[in-house]
Amino acid sequence: MDIPSITINKEEKFMTSKQRAYLKRLANGLDPVFQVGKSSLTPELTQAIGEAFNRNELIKVAVLKNCDDDPNVIAEMVAGRTHSQVVQVIGKKFVLYKPDRDKPRIILPQ
Repeated sequence: MDIPSITINKEEKFMTSKQRAYLKRLANGLDPVFQVGKSSLTPELTQAIGEAFNRNELIKVAVLKNCDDDPNVIAEMVAGRTHSQVVQVIGKKFVLYKPDRDKPRIILPQ
């Protein structure tokens, strides 16, 4: 399995609890864009999620019941591979955030 490389943002910082709460509110109305199924996390799925960050800064992913892997582990793996941050994991769904480098559409509170 060959994972495509994505450039790393060396100045990536961690979110404060206030920023995380703001992103959780924004993600509340989102529907899952991707589903992780029986084959778990594939390179194609990882690449598709990475490409989705070109259009959206906040992405919700659902882990289906037939997937045996822990959603927390999957969320951390996807975040590491796409250089995004895990906002929250609730049950079988998780939310990822990756700001646009040029024109961020979501302005986080300080």
